[in-house]
Amino acid sequence: QISLEVQLNLIKLKTSVILLDKVYKMGKRSNFERVERDFYPTPLEAVLPLLDHLPDDFTFAEPCAGKGDLVRHLENLGGTCTWASDIEHYPGARNIEWIDFSELSDNVSDSNFIITNPPWNRKILHPMIEHFSSLRPTWLLFDADWAHTKQSAPYIEKCAKIVSVGRVKWFGNMTGKDNCAWYLFYNNTPDTTTKIDTEFYGRT
Repeated sequence: QISLEVQLNLIKLKTSVILLDKVYKMGKRSNFERVERDFYPTPLEAVLPLLDHLPDDFTFAEPCAGKGDLVRHLENLGGTCTWASDIEHYPGARNIEWIDFSELSDNVSDSNFIITNPPWNRKILHPMIEHFSSLRPTWLLFDADWAHTKQSAPYIEKCAKIVSVGRVKWFGNMTGKDNCAWYLFYNNTPDTTTKIDTEFYGRT
């Protein structure tokens, strides 16, 4: 027969497992559960800080387009979308191709920029930085903390600008707990002695 002490320890262990599972399923430092494939539609307020760093007339490709929110914001603000795609097909999405980001190549050749709100999962984000920046100058929206981590070291040399956004309301009135930023990545120059100096732009 199992003693009372062992039974209590088993209950505590089971409770800890449940709590850990719940924390794992929640978005990083947020009060809401992480959405599958990190699908968080981009609100207009997160796009506005980027405007001062784009020309008046610009073309762009959106390879993580979701339902097209970011495309609509950028087009309403003077941009022209030449390509939009996503790995997932979302109901109601229009004019968005259904392909993996790694398949992009000549699809974006007519674009001045790649501009997207990518998944923050580093196993996906880092290959996206590599691939997108090899094709076109690339603006990515993700957490500002990334720039201060060791894992950013191989990629920060490609980063020309960091534009602070602050905390974003991803779900209407529910504000995320991570500060965000737009990052501009270029491909490494052929001259290996030339390093891109990263410029930081704070909130205004």
